[in-house]
Amino acid sequence: MENAKGFVHKFGDNVDTDVIIPARYLNSSDPKELATHCMEDIDKDFVNKVKPGDIMVATKNFGCGSSREHAPIAIKASGVSCVIAETFARIFYRNAINIGLPIIECEEAAKEINAGDEVEVDFDSGKITDLTTNKTYQGQAFPEFMQRIIDCGGLVNYINEK
Repeated sequence: MENAKGFVHKFGDNVDTDVIIPARYLNSSDPKELATHCMEDIDKDFVNKVKPGDIMVATKNFGCGSSREHAPIAIKASGVSCVIAETFARIFYRNAINIGLPIIECEEAAKEINAGDEVEVDFDSGKITDLTTNKTYQGQAFPEFMQRIIDCGGLVNYINEK
């Protein structure tokens, strides 16, 4: 799996799926359309600031709330290459893997990495490096089969390849 490298957009605890992609936009399943509204209720300017490869960092319980797959789709389509958090809501975790959005849990990194830092994530080892501070963190590496699912762009593509 290819490493992720980008600048950090930082969020706090309990970022729910209604904030990630507000319910008023759920009439669309088009990833590009969803991306234009990603995070707008928590950071109106997010879509103008996010660049391809950027990394989202949050603290506890990221992706809580409803089980909509639209949330990880909106994040991935916005250009975010990885989400790092202390913990993820379980349904969000599964949905992220299912659509091919790399996520990684690491409490220390989630607490210490700041907005604007440049960060690199090695998915094979789970190593997270804050290039701004030169600090390294050990996150939970993905098992090989999950890396293959993400590399294929999600579970449906992975199954179709088989």
